[in-house]
Formats: sequence, structure tokens, C-alpha cells
Amino acid sequence: MTRARESADELAARLRGEGFEVVECPLIRIEPLDAPSVDPSGYEWVVVTSRIAVGELFRRLHGSLPRVAAIGPGTAAALREHGVEPALVPARSTQEGLLAELPCPPGRVLFVAAEGARDVLPRALGADVVHLYRTVEAPPRRFPDAGLVVLASASAARALASVRVDLPCVSIGPVTSEEARRRGLEVVAEASSHDLDGLLEAVKLAACREGSHTGSSPS
Repeated sequence: MTRARESADELAARLRGEGFEVVECPLIRIEPLDAPSVDPSGYEWVVVTSRIAVGELFRRLHGSLPRVAAIGPGTAAALREHGVEPALVPARSTQEGLLAELPCPPGRVLFVAAEGARDVLPRALGADVVHLYRTVEAPPRRFPDAGLVVLASASAARALASVRVDLPCVSIGPVTSEEARRRGLEVVAEASSHDLDGLLEAVKLAACREGSHTGSSPS
């Protein structure tokens, strides 16, 4: 498991429940930014890119939200935990997928994301951007023994490549897979739904493909 400690607990518990031996080795950490309060008045849409962005948004939110679009089912679930039902969750959990499903024209859009996030949607829509946190690579001195590596973000893929570990990887989605392959990593499975359920099924599939079996191969 390579996720930041803030977001790894639930997936680790579910993997253990399936009989996997889970070794947690965070390759990234989350650093909130000193961003001002977020006032969404005057916007027709707020686009949120991750569970962490949801938490940081509500920590700074001033006023009521308009329609909210969530990139990915995990982000949508985090919104629901705050009592907000997303108006749009695209079938393809990427900025490109969201662009394809937003009404045209969408009106004024606020894009809430991590510092350094891909800017496909803001450029296409002329959206205003608020960066609420940053993801910092934090590779360990020694990577633990493992049979599979779970990558839940492109930043984790970059950090893993810097460690120069040659292990099969399971990816949360196409953006992470693309970054991993670009860095020379082997992606053996990609989550069909870009959330914890999808990652869990992808790990199980990868374990079968790699000749592993539940209870004997670390993940």
C-alpha cells in the first residue's frame, strides 16, 4: 500500500479482510495549503477532484454550494458524507470524462484540486482554480518485500519509480496507469471503477494473474 496515511486505512482493512497480507509503505504525504476561505457564490458548478479535496473544501467553505461535479466515485462518496449529492459523476473518472458530460456551456466553473493537478478542465472551460493542498513525494530508504504494489495516484507512481523497484503494480485508473507506464513501471491491473471497490477487485485479479493466492502474497 503506497497511499498517504490519511487515506489508506479503509482499503488496507478490506484487503486484510480478503486474506491479503498488507504492508503499508506510504510514498506520498498530504500537506494542506494556507488557502483562504472558499466562496462558491456566483459559480454554476464546483468541480472536485479527490476525497482529500472534498475535506479541504468543506474545511474552508463559506456559503452554499451550487451544482457539484465529482471526478470519481470515491470523491462522490466523500461529498455524500458531507450531505451533498453530486449533480454529475462522469462514467470515465478523468477530467476528460467530466468535460464530455458537462452541459455546454456550463457557465462559470470553480475547480478545486491539489497543487500541480492536471489542468485539462480549467484550460478547456476557463475555470477558476483553487489549490487547497499539495501531494509531496516521500519515498522510503528501503522498500519492503511485496508481491504487488497498489498505486492510487500518479504522484505515488512517480515516487515508486524514483525508488527503482521492479514490482507489478495495480492502478486506480487510467491517469495513474499512464504515469506509471511512462515511468517504466509494469501495470498488471487497473480498477474498473476508480474507487476502493475497484481497487480491491483489481488487486484480487492481479493476484490471480501473478500466480498468487489469497493469504500468501503481500499487497
